Parts: sequence; structure tokens; C-alpha cells
Amino acid sequence: MAQFRLEGTKVLAVQLSGGGDAVKAKNGSMVAYDGQMAFKKMSGGGEGVRGMVTRRLTGEQMTVMEVKGQGTCYFADRASDISLVRLNGEKLHVEASNLLCADSSLRTGTTFTGLRGASQGNGLFTTSVEGTGQAALMSDGPAVLLRVSQGMPLQVDPGAYIAHQGNLNQSFQSGVNFRTLMGEGSGEAFQIRFEGEGLVYVQPSERNTIGGDV
Repeated sequence: MAQFRLEGTKVLAVQLSGGGDAVKAKNGSMVAYDGQMAFKKMSGGGEGVRGMVTRRLTGEQMTVMEVKGQGTCYFADRASDISLVRLNGEKLHVEASNLLCADSSLRTGTTFTGLRGASQGNGLFTTSVEGTGQAALMSDGPAVLLRVSQGMPLQVDPGAYIAHQGNLNQSFQSGVNFRTLMGEGSGEAFQIRFEGEGLVYVQPSERNTIGGDV
């Protein structure tokens, strides 16, 4: 299995030992490598026909490449901060633009997210990563990991959301957000409400959304 490690906070080093070791990474994110590597562009953000069709229907563009070989490959993207997530049979839901790299042993696909996706302008589907292995997430600034527990729901600005895992239910709320509470927002605003047991990854920066100034 590929070995992931961070070189600082903005470069991911993946060691491949040959014998079928491979990773799936954001296309164009390789910045250096040593040893013998082979790169293959893959279509769509998920596996199978459903993954490709849903991406095209929603207008999402997630082009990935498969990297296999023997040696160490280094990945980075626009000086984004990188966080490692180790999965042991769990499922991780992540925005396509925030997924840098995943072990080939992990199954990737698309998950229906309903109105939350629409609020961000990213379509109605997000990327799911499931199985045993590691994944690398990108964020604009150091990612913050927030725990959700029973009776303690979490509200998240959709522009700051990166990923979540665990037994969580999402609901979409409109009409208010953190900036409108302070009188600084404009237009219609949105929040994501998480309830249950799990973890939510957020970034200390907000991407543009179509739901107003969030």
C-alpha cells in the first residue's frame, strides 16, 4: 500500500514500492518525483458510468490521474494546506475541489447531497471516498476538525465546508448566516446543519457560492 507523509504543510509525499502500488490524484498536481513512475489521466470524478454521468449533468469538473510505479511522488496544488485522513472501512464525503490524492485501494464515487450542493454552485453531487487507506485533503489555510455529537448540532458556512465523515445527517437552511447576523451580508445566505455523531472538516477561508455573500 502507498505510504503518505507530509513535507511541511503544503506538499504531500507518496512512497510507492511497486508491485501494483498506485494512487489517484488531482490532475496536474504532481510537482516532482524520483524513481520510475507512470501517469495515466482518468475521466470523471467517480468510478463507473454513474460517476461520469453525474459529473457531466451537474457541470462539475474533477479530472484525476492514476500514478503507479516505484519511488516517491510529490503532490501540491496552489500552495494549499494539506491534511491526511486515514480510513478504516469508513466513508468520507469531500468536495471535489478539496480532494488532492487517495490510495487506489479506496473506492471513489459520487453521493447525492441535495440542496447543500446547490447552495455552493457545485451541483447536487459530492465525492465519496470509502474503504481502507489514506486520503489527502486540501484547504485554504490549516483545516480545522470539528466533532459533532448527539444533542450538539453544528452549523457550517457552505463556503468553509471541506468534508465530513461518520453518522451525520445534513439539512440545508436559508435566510441567515454568520455575516448577515452581524449586518455585513447581502442577499440570500445559507448554512449547513450537521446532526448525529461524526467529524466535519472546515477551512479558515470561504469559497464563493451562488447563495449570496456567505
